[in-house]
Amino acid sequence: MKAIIMVAGKSTRTYPLTLTRPKPLLKVVNKPILAWHLDALRPVIDEAILVVGYRGDMVRAAFGAVHNGLLLRYVEQTEQLGTGHAILLCEPHIDGPFIAMNGDDLYAPQDLQKLAGATNAALAKRVADPRRYGVLELDARGRVKRLVEKPREPVSDLASVGAYALTPEVFGVLRETRSSERGEIEITSAIHELAARGTFHALEMEGYWLPIGYPWNLLEANEYLLNEMTPAIEGEVSPRAELNGPVHVGQGTVIRGGVVVDGPVYIGENCTVGPNSWLRPGATLYNGCRVGQSCEIKNSLLFDGCAVPHLSYVGDSIIGEHTNFGAGTITANVRHDGATIKSMIKGEMIDTGRKKLGAIVGDHVHTGIKTSLYPGRKLWPGACTRPGEAVARDIELPD
Repeated sequence: MKAIIMVAGKSTRTYPLTLTRPKPLLKVVNKPILAWHLDALRPVIDEAILVVGYRGDMVRAAFGAVHNGLLLRYVEQTEQLGTGHAILLCEPHIDGPFIAMNGDDLYAPQDLQKLAGATNAALAKRVADPRRYGVLELDARGRVKRLVEKPREPVSDLASVGAYALTPEVFGVLRETRSSERGEIEITSAIHELAARGTFHALEMEGYWLPIGYPWNLLEANEYLLNEMTPAIEGEVSPRAELNGPVHVGQGTVIRGGVVVDGPVYIGENCTVGPNSWLRPGATLYNGCRVGQSCEIKNSLLFDGCAVPHLSYVGDSIIGEHTNFGAGTITANVRHDGATIKSMIKGEMIDTGRKKLGAIVGDHVHTGIKTSLYPGRKLWPGACTRPGEAVARDIELPD
Protein backbone atom coordinates (compact mmCIF):
# COMPACT_ATOMS: atom_id res chain seq x y z
CA MET A 1 0.00 0.00 0.00
CA LYS A 2 1.10 3.59 -0.65
CA ALA A 3 0.46 6.84 1.15
CA ILE A 4 0.37 10.35 -0.30
CA ILE A 5 1.50 12.96 2.21
CA MET A 6 0.90 16.57 1.20
CA VAL A 7 3.78 18.76 2.36
CA ALA A 8 3.85 21.49 -0.31
CA GLY A 9 2.14 24.41 1.45
CA LYS A 10 3.83 27.63 2.53
CA SER A 11 1.90 27.93 5.81
CA THR A 12 1.92 31.67 6.41
CA ARG A 13 -0.13 31.29 9.62
CA THR A 14 2.87 29.70 11.33
CA TYR A 15 5.22 32.59 10.52
CA PRO A 16 7.90 33.38 11.58
CA LEU A 17 8.77 29.70 12.17
CA THR A 18 7.97 28.69 8.59
CA LEU A 19 9.78 31.57 6.94
CA THR A 20 12.90 29.42 7.08
CA ARG A 21 11.47 25.89 6.81
CA PRO A 22 8.32 24.07 5.63
CA LYS A 23 5.85 23.26 8.38
CA PRO A 24 6.37 19.45 8.23
CA LEU A 25 9.98 20.01 9.33
CA LEU A 26 8.90 21.74 12.53
CA LYS A 27 9.74 19.48 15.44
CA VAL A 28 7.63 18.15 18.26
CA VAL A 29 9.62 16.50 21.06
CA ASN A 30 12.71 16.95 18.86
CA LYS A 31 11.24 14.99 15.93
CA PRO A 32 9.94 16.53 12.67
CA ILE A 33 6.20 16.32 12.13
CA LEU A 34 6.83 14.43 8.88
CA ALA A 35 8.92 11.84 10.72
CA TRP A 36 6.02 11.25 13.11
CA HIS A 37 3.84 10.46 10.07
CA LEU A 38 6.33 8.16 8.37
CA ASP A 39 7.05 6.20 11.54
CA ALA A 40 3.33 5.77 12.20
CA LEU A 41 2.65 4.55 8.64
CA ARG A 42 5.68 2.31 8.24
CA PRO A 43 3.96 -0.89 9.52
CA VAL A 44 1.18 -0.63 6.89
CA ILE A 45 2.68 0.95 3.75
CA ASP A 46 5.64 0.16 1.52
CA GLU A 47 6.07 3.58 -0.08
CA ALA A 48 5.30 7.18 0.83
CA ILE A 49 4.77 9.75 -1.92
CA LEU A 50 5.66 13.21 -0.64
CA VAL A 51 4.09 16.10 -2.54
CA VAL A 52 6.59 18.91 -2.04
CA GLY A 53 6.58 22.57 -3.04
CA TYR A 54 7.59 25.35 -0.68
CA ARG A 55 11.20 24.69 0.37
CA GLY A 56 10.90 21.16 -0.96
CA ASP A 57 14.68 20.98 -1.17
CA MET A 58 14.79 21.02 2.63
CA VAL A 59 12.40 18.05 2.82
CA ARG A 60 14.49 16.08 0.33
CA ALA A 61 17.70 16.91 2.20
CA ALA A 62 16.22 15.93 5.56
CA PHE A 63 14.69 12.59 4.49
CA GLY A 64 16.39 11.41 1.30
CA ALA A 65 15.11 8.35 -0.56
CA VAL A 66 14.54 6.06 2.44
CA HIS A 67 13.36 6.72 5.99
CA ASN A 68 13.82 3.90 8.49
CA GLY A 69 13.48 1.35 5.68
CA LEU A 70 10.45 3.05 4.08
CA LEU A 71 10.79 4.06 0.42
CA LEU A 72 10.13 7.72 -0.33
CA ARG A 73 9.11 9.23 -3.66
CA TYR A 74 8.90 12.97 -4.31
CA VAL A 75 6.34 14.71 -6.54
CA GLU A 76 6.72 18.45 -7.16
CA GLN A 77 3.70 20.74 -6.91
CA THR A 78 5.05 23.90 -8.49
CA GLU A 79 1.76 25.82 -8.06
CA GLN A 80 -0.32 25.56 -4.91
CA LEU A 81 -3.60 24.65 -6.60
CA GLY A 82 -5.18 22.71 -3.75
CA THR A 83 -5.14 19.35 -2.03
CA GLY A 84 -7.08 17.67 -4.83
CA HIS A 85 -4.54 18.93 -7.35
CA ALA A 86 -1.72 17.54 -5.18
CA ILE A 87 -3.35 14.09 -5.19
CA LEU A 88 -3.94 14.22 -8.96
CA LEU A 89 -0.22 14.77 -9.51
CA CYS A 90 0.42 11.38 -7.88
CA GLU A 91 -1.90 9.41 -10.18
CA PRO A 92 0.94 7.89 -12.28
CA HIS A 93 2.39 6.30 -9.14
CA ILE A 94 -0.84 4.83 -7.69
CA ASP A 95 -2.01 1.35 -8.69
CA GLY A 96 -4.47 0.46 -5.94
CA PRO A 97 -6.09 1.67 -2.71
CA PHE A 98 -4.04 4.32 -0.94
CA ILE A 99 -3.97 6.78 1.94
CA ALA A 100 -3.93 10.53 1.33
CA MET A 101 -3.27 12.88 4.23
CA ASN A 102 -2.23 16.34 5.25
CA GLY A 103 1.41 16.58 6.26
CA ASP A 104 1.17 19.16 9.00
CA ASP A 105 -1.18 17.74 11.65
CA LEU A 106 -0.30 14.91 14.02
CA TYR A 107 -2.39 11.72 14.13
CA ALA A 108 -2.27 8.77 16.50
CA PRO A 109 -0.45 5.83 14.86
CA GLN A 110 -3.24 3.37 15.67
CA ASP A 111 -5.75 5.51 13.77
CA LEU A 112 -3.58 5.83 10.67
CA GLN A 113 -3.02 2.09 10.74
CA LYS A 114 -6.75 1.49 11.11
CA LEU A 115 -7.37 3.83 8.16
CA ALA A 116 -5.07 1.67 6.03
CA GLY A 117 -7.52 -1.21 6.41
CA ALA A 118 -10.52 0.84 5.25
CA THR A 119 -11.86 1.69 1.78
CA ASN A 120 -13.38 5.05 0.90
CA ALA A 121 -13.20 6.48 4.40
CA ALA A 122 -12.16 9.63 6.21
CA LEU A 123 -10.68 9.85 9.68
CA ALA A 124 -12.97 11.94 11.87
CA LYS A 125 -12.87 13.43 15.35
CA ARG A 126 -15.64 14.83 17.52
CA VAL A 127 -14.90 18.49 18.27
CA ALA A 128 -16.32 21.15 20.57
CA ASP A 129 -16.72 23.83 17.87
CA PRO A 130 -17.54 22.24 14.49
CA ARG A 131 -17.80 25.68 12.81
CA ARG A 132 -14.01 25.73 12.53
CA TYR A 133 -13.76 22.50 10.50
CA GLY A 134 -15.07 20.50 7.60
CA VAL A 135 -17.94 18.55 9.17
CA LEU A 136 -19.22 15.12 8.14
CA GLU A 137 -22.97 14.62 8.08
CA LEU A 138 -23.99 10.96 8.38
CA ASP A 139 -27.11 9.21 7.18
CA ALA A 140 -29.26 6.87 9.25
CA ARG A 141 -26.94 3.95 8.47
CA GLY A 142 -23.85 5.81 9.63
CA ARG A 143 -22.47 6.50 6.14
CA VAL A 144 -21.18 9.89 5.07
CA LYS A 145 -24.01 11.87 3.50
CA ARG A 146 -22.03 15.03 2.80
CA LEU A 147 -19.03 17.08 3.89
CA VAL A 148 -19.76 20.70 4.83
CA GLU A 149 -16.88 23.16 5.14
CA LYS A 150 -16.99 25.38 8.27
CA PRO A 151 -20.78 25.41 8.59
CA ARG A 152 -22.44 28.33 10.37
CA GLU A 153 -25.04 25.89 11.65
CA PRO A 154 -23.17 22.60 12.30
CA VAL A 155 -24.85 19.48 10.95
CA SER A 156 -22.83 17.34 13.38
CA ASP A 157 -19.80 17.55 15.67
CA LEU A 158 -17.80 15.07 13.58
CA ALA A 159 -14.89 16.88 11.93
CA SER A 160 -12.88 15.53 9.02
CA VAL A 161 -9.21 15.66 10.05
CA GLY A 162 -7.58 15.53 6.62
CA ALA A 163 -6.68 11.83 6.32
CA TYR A 164 -8.44 9.57 3.82
CA ALA A 165 -8.49 5.99 2.52
CA LEU A 166 -9.18 6.20 -1.21
CA THR A 167 -9.19 4.17 -4.40
CA PRO A 168 -8.07 5.23 -7.91
CA GLU A 169 -11.72 6.13 -8.60
CA VAL A 170 -11.00 9.46 -6.92
CA PHE A 171 -8.76 10.62 -9.78
CA GLY A 172 -11.69 10.67 -12.21
CA VAL A 173 -13.78 12.56 -9.69
CA LEU A 174 -11.03 15.13 -9.15
CA ARG A 175 -10.67 15.75 -12.88
CA GLU A 176 -14.37 16.63 -12.99
CA THR A 177 -14.27 18.78 -9.83
CA ARG A 178 -14.74 22.51 -10.23
CA SER A 179 -12.19 24.81 -8.66
CA SER A 180 -13.15 26.47 -5.40
CA GLU A 181 -13.53 30.22 -4.91
CA ARG A 182 -9.80 30.27 -4.17
CA GLY A 183 -9.10 28.75 -7.59
CA GLU A 184 -8.06 25.41 -6.07
CA ILE A 185 -9.12 21.80 -6.56
CA GLU A 186 -10.09 20.60 -3.11
CA ILE A 187 -10.09 16.97 -1.98
CA THR A 188 -13.08 17.82 0.21
CA SER A 189 -15.16 18.49 -2.93
CA ALA A 190 -14.24 15.04 -4.25
CA ILE A 191 -15.18 13.44 -0.93
CA HIS A 192 -18.57 15.13 -1.13
CA GLU A 193 -19.10 13.71 -4.64
CA LEU A 194 -17.95 10.20 -3.67
CA ALA A 195 -20.37 10.24 -0.74
CA ALA A 196 -23.20 11.23 -3.07
CA ARG A 197 -22.34 8.37 -5.47
CA GLY A 198 -22.35 5.56 -2.96
CA THR A 199 -20.75 4.44 0.26
CA PHE A 200 -18.21 6.61 2.02
CA HIS A 201 -17.43 6.06 5.69
CA ALA A 202 -16.39 8.16 8.64
CA LEU A 203 -13.79 6.36 10.73
CA GLU A 204 -13.96 7.88 14.18
CA MET A 205 -10.55 8.32 15.78
CA GLU A 206 -9.67 6.58 19.02
CA GLY A 207 -6.38 8.36 19.62
CA TYR A 208 -5.09 11.92 19.40
CA TRP A 209 -5.41 14.48 16.65
CA LEU A 210 -3.10 17.46 17.16
CA PRO A 211 -3.69 20.15 14.51
CA ILE A 212 -0.80 22.55 13.88
CA GLY A 213 -2.55 25.60 12.47
CA TYR A 214 -0.78 28.30 14.49
CA PRO A 215 2.64 28.49 16.17
CA TRP A 216 1.22 28.00 19.67
CA ASN A 217 -0.30 24.69 18.58
CA LEU A 218 3.25 23.32 18.69
CA LEU A 219 3.26 23.92 22.45
CA GLU A 220 0.02 21.99 22.82
CA ALA A 221 1.22 19.08 20.68
CA ASN A 222 4.57 19.00 22.45
CA GLU A 223 2.92 18.98 25.86
CA TYR A 224 0.70 16.06 24.85
CA LEU A 225 3.50 13.96 23.36
CA LEU A 226 5.92 14.70 26.21
CA ASN A 227 3.54 12.74 28.40
CA GLU A 228 3.94 9.78 26.00
CA MET A 229 7.75 10.02 26.10
CA THR A 230 9.97 7.22 27.35
CA PRO A 231 12.42 8.76 29.86
CA ALA A 232 16.14 8.12 29.34
CA ILE A 233 19.37 9.51 30.75
CA GLU A 234 22.07 9.18 28.08
CA GLY A 235 24.18 12.24 28.89
CA GLU A 236 26.19 13.40 31.89
CA VAL A 237 24.27 14.59 34.96
CA SER A 238 26.07 16.20 37.89
CA PRO A 239 25.46 14.54 41.26
CA ARG A 240 24.54 18.04 42.45
CA ALA A 241 21.69 18.31 39.93
CA GLU A 242 18.12 17.26 40.79
CA LEU A 243 15.92 15.47 38.25
CA ASN A 244 12.28 14.84 39.08
CA GLY A 245 9.62 13.07 37.05
CA PRO A 246 10.00 11.88 33.44
CA VAL A 247 13.13 13.40 31.90
CA HIS A 248 15.05 12.61 28.72
CA VAL A 249 18.70 13.66 28.52
CA GLY A 250 20.32 13.01 25.14
CA GLN A 251 23.81 11.80 24.31
CA GLY A 252 26.61 14.30 24.76
CA THR A 253 24.51 16.57 26.97
CA VAL A 254 25.89 17.91 30.25
CA ILE A 255 23.67 18.88 33.18
CA ARG A 256 25.73 20.93 35.65
CA GLY A 257 25.47 21.35 39.39
CA GLY A 258 22.58 23.20 40.97
CA VAL A 259 20.23 22.46 38.06
CA VAL A 260 16.67 21.39 38.90
CA VAL A 261 14.66 19.59 36.21
CA ASP A 262 10.97 18.95 36.87
CA GLY A 263 9.56 16.68 34.20
CA PRO A 264 8.16 16.03 31.80
CA VAL A 265 11.20 17.61 30.16
CA TYR A 266 13.08 16.65 26.99
CA ILE A 267 16.72 17.65 26.47
CA GLY A 268 18.30 16.65 23.17
CA GLU A 269 21.87 15.81 22.23
CA ASN A 270 24.99 17.90 22.89
CA CYS A 271 23.28 20.46 25.10
CA THR A 272 24.61 22.17 28.22
CA VAL A 273 22.38 23.21 31.11
CA GLY A 274 23.38 25.24 34.15
CA PRO A 275 24.76 25.75 36.61
CA ASN A 276 21.86 26.71 38.87
CA SER A 277 19.07 26.71 36.28
CA TRP A 278 15.50 25.45 36.49
CA LEU A 279 13.79 23.50 33.71
CA ARG A 280 10.09 23.30 34.50
CA PRO A 281 7.46 20.97 33.01
CA GLY A 282 7.18 21.21 29.25
CA ALA A 283 10.69 22.56 28.72
CA THR A 284 12.04 21.03 25.51
CA LEU A 285 15.57 21.62 24.24
CA TYR A 286 16.44 20.33 20.80
CA ASN A 287 20.04 19.50 19.86
CA GLY A 288 23.01 21.73 20.64
CA CYS A 289 21.18 24.13 22.96
CA ARG A 290 22.80 26.08 25.77
CA VAL A 291 20.98 27.17 28.93
CA GLY A 292 23.32 28.92 31.32
CA GLN A 293 23.59 30.39 34.79
CA SER A 294 20.34 31.03 36.70
CA CYS A 295 17.90 30.67 33.80
CA GLU A 296 14.33 29.39 34.03
CA ILE A 297 12.67 27.59 31.10
CA LYS A 298 9.01 26.62 31.35
CA ASN A 299 6.79 24.89 28.76
CA SER A 300 8.88 26.18 25.87
CA LEU A 301 10.56 24.86 22.74
CA LEU A 302 14.19 25.79 22.08
CA PHE A 303 15.13 24.84 18.53
CA ASP A 304 18.56 23.49 17.53
CA GLY A 305 21.55 25.60 18.56
CA CYS A 306 19.50 28.01 20.67
CA ALA A 307 21.33 29.83 23.50
CA VAL A 308 19.82 31.29 26.67
CA PRO A 309 23.08 31.83 28.56
CA HIS A 310 22.44 34.11 31.54
CA LEU A 311 19.74 35.18 33.96
CA SER A 312 16.78 34.84 31.60
CA TYR A 313 13.19 33.60 31.79
CA VAL A 314 11.54 31.78 28.87
CA GLY A 315 7.92 30.79 29.44
CA ASP A 316 5.35 29.30 27.03
CA SER A 317 7.53 30.36 24.11
CA ILE A 318 9.02 28.99 20.91
CA ILE A 319 12.59 30.06 20.16
CA GLY A 320 14.09 29.46 16.70
CA GLU A 321 17.37 27.89 15.65
CA HIS A 322 20.65 29.56 16.63
CA THR A 323 18.86 32.38 18.43
CA ASN A 324 20.76 34.04 21.27
CA PHE A 325 19.05 35.71 24.22
CA GLY A 326 21.12 38.43 25.85
CA ALA A 327 21.50 38.34 29.62
CA GLY A 328 18.32 39.17 31.46
CA THR A 329 15.94 38.62 28.54
CA ILE A 330 12.41 38.03 29.83
CA THR A 331 9.43 36.62 27.93
CA ALA A 332 6.25 37.89 29.56
CA ASN A 333 3.58 35.22 29.16
CA VAL A 334 0.54 36.51 31.11
CA ARG A 335 -1.55 39.66 30.64
CA HIS A 336 -2.10 41.86 33.69
CA ASP A 337 -5.87 41.76 33.16
CA GLY A 338 -5.90 37.96 32.97
CA ALA A 339 -7.46 37.98 29.49
CA THR A 340 -6.54 35.50 26.79
CA ILE A 341 -3.56 36.50 24.68
CA LYS A 342 -3.92 37.78 21.13
CA SER A 343 -1.35 37.45 18.37
CA MET A 344 -1.09 39.01 14.91
CA ILE A 345 -1.67 36.55 12.05
CA LYS A 346 -1.58 37.83 8.46
CA GLY A 347 -2.52 41.35 9.55
CA GLU A 348 -5.36 40.27 11.86
CA MET A 349 -5.24 40.08 15.63
CA ILE A 350 -6.21 36.50 16.55
CA ASP A 351 -7.34 35.36 19.98
CA THR A 352 -5.11 32.40 20.80
CA GLY A 353 -7.46 31.17 23.51
CA ARG A 354 -4.46 30.83 25.81
CA LYS A 355 -4.08 32.56 29.15
CA LYS A 356 -0.33 31.94 28.93
CA LEU A 357 1.72 32.54 25.81
CA GLY A 358 5.19 34.05 25.55
CA ALA A 359 7.16 34.93 22.43
CA ILE A 360 7.34 33.27 19.01
CA VAL A 361 10.90 33.88 17.82
CA GLY A 362 12.38 33.00 14.43
CA ASP A 363 15.85 31.70 13.63
CA HIS A 364 19.08 33.65 14.22
CA VAL A 365 17.48 36.31 16.41
CA HIS A 366 19.62 38.25 18.90
CA THR A 367 18.18 40.11 21.87
CA GLY A 368 20.04 42.80 23.73
CA ILE A 369 20.58 42.50 27.47
CA LYS A 370 17.48 43.09 29.60
CA THR A 371 15.09 42.80 26.66
CA SER A 372 11.44 42.28 27.64
CA LEU A 373 9.09 40.56 25.19
CA TYR A 374 5.35 41.17 25.57
CA PRO A 375 3.00 38.14 25.50
CA GLY A 376 2.27 36.71 22.06
CA ARG A 377 4.81 38.83 20.20
CA LYS A 378 6.79 37.57 17.23
CA LEU A 379 10.32 38.29 16.06
CA TRP A 380 11.15 37.55 12.42
CA PRO A 381 14.34 35.60 11.56
CA GLY A 382 17.46 37.70 11.92
CA ALA A 383 15.81 40.36 14.08
CA CYS A 384 17.74 42.14 16.83
CA THR A 385 16.65 44.16 19.86
CA ARG A 386 18.43 46.95 21.68
CA PRO A 387 19.61 46.62 25.30
CA GLY A 388 16.73 47.29 27.65
CA GLU A 389 14.13 47.25 24.87
CA ALA A 390 10.51 46.37 25.65
CA VAL A 391 9.06 44.64 22.57
CA ALA A 392 5.35 45.53 22.48
CA ARG A 393 4.82 44.84 18.75
CA ASP A 394 5.97 42.16 16.35
CA ILE A 395 9.35 42.78 14.74
CA GLU A 396 8.87 41.87 11.09
CA LEU A 397 11.56 41.94 8.43
CA PRO A 398 11.31 41.42 4.65
CA ASP A 399 10.87 37.75 3.68
